[in-house]
Amino acid sequence: MDSRVWTTLTGDELAEDAVEVTGPESVLPGTFRVEKAATTSVAVATLAAGELLRLRGIEPGKVSVDTRHAAASFRSEQYLRVDGEPVPFSAPLSGDYRANDGWVRLHCNYPRHVAAVCWGLGVPATREAFEKVVAAKSKFEVESAVIGAGGAAAVLRSREEWLAHKQGQAASALPVAEIRSLGPSEPVRLFESDRPLGGVRILDLTHVIAGPVAGRVLAAHGATVMHIGSAQLPTVPPLAVDTGMGKLSAYVDLETEAGRSRLRKLIARADVVLQGFRPGSLVAKGFSPEAIAELRPGIVVADLSAYGWEGPWARRRGFDSLVQMTSGIADEGGKTAGIDGPGPLPVQALDHATGWLTAAAIMTAVRRAATEGGGQHVRTSLAGTGEWLNSLGRKEAGPTGFDGAEFLEDADSPLGRLTRVKMAGTLPGSNPFWVEGTRVPGSDRAVW
Repeated sequence: MDSRVWTTLTGDELAEDAVEVTGPESVLPGTFRVEKAATTSVAVATLAAGELLRLRGIEPGKVSVDTRHAAASFRSEQYLRVDGEPVPFSAPLSGDYRANDGWVRLHCNYPRHVAAVCWGLGVPATREAFEKVVAAKSKFEVESAVIGAGGAAAVLRSREEWLAHKQGQAASALPVAEIRSLGPSEPVRLFESDRPLGGVRILDLTHVIAGPVAGRVLAAHGATVMHIGSAQLPTVPPLAVDTGMGKLSAYVDLETEAGRSRLRKLIARADVVLQGFRPGSLVAKGFSPEAIAELRPGIVVADLSAYGWEGPWARRRGFDSLVQMTSGIADEGGKTAGIDGPGPLPVQALDHATGWLTAAAIMTAVRRAATEGGGQHVRTSLAGTGEWLNSLGRKEAGPTGFDGAEFLEDADSPLGRLTRVKMAGTLPGSNPFWVEGTRVPGSDRAVW
């Protein structure tokens, strides 16, 4: 594993024998060291949970991580089954399109993103229409038109092009996670529990993969996690089911004053607010980190973003596949595979790693709030995680026969019988687990 991450989070050096890592690294295809990123992400989250146990007077025992299990957890949505069947989802217009001077990816997983492409490019919502208009334009012209219409797109850039860009330069200076003070307060009292996060209340205002994975990890370590969604917002069903393990699910409409009032009441009794909306959107509704800390002194606020909190794209919406495209990862993957075009990572590694790293940072911040006092602000980003992945070097590419079946389990849920990846990371003092499976969206009341 990469011990630098633990030092970044805590300021402490990690002993060489602090984590037992088992299993081979050659699990997933490609040359990027995704397995090392997965193993490190799982390890630091488990170590952070162990430190919370130690704070409670419980010896955590030696943390261990199997690289194969960590790799399986990074493609958990691919293993998900409900009553033996995959959860259907279709996004036929998402994908890589060839422009007249290169490639551009259009993100069309949500209706509003499809509408933005149609509006920005002046075409109907068909694959053929998208291909025709993109082929007649330059890649940057397409990217600019779609983003200007409120959509999500990214040009395929080389690593050199990314580092020459102002956002690439800003991203290259980002840590994998940052924890800063949100002002003084008395130390937070942890309720008595034999689980690392027992009694800790977490509001999960996230969607897609990275943020929900962070909430899923925290729930497995004993937190009461309430996912806040809205009946008016679309979801990606396989992701919502896969990342909803162990969480409550409630609806709050933040477009109404009644909904915002409800959220303020929830925050006042929460310990952590985890949010992954487009940068600035919650702030515009009156929920900046500072405003949240005023409602609940000593709270931990965690913000996830695509491109980071510095640079000209700090407020730009983005997704794992788009960050891979723009940061040089997909370009290198395509060249390594010998294909004309982008070659993505074998899993949504930036999303999953960012989720686990965010969970680790949150647990570290909770421990700090309990021992030193003060509100804490955690910041992570897909771009920062991508820079860290790039720093891990490369491995030799080769075929693998890994299918991950040994790390699957069945569990009952209100949605049916789930087949899912077991929670990764061994913590002998209190091994992580989910109390129940994913709940029906919006089935819980928005009250603690």
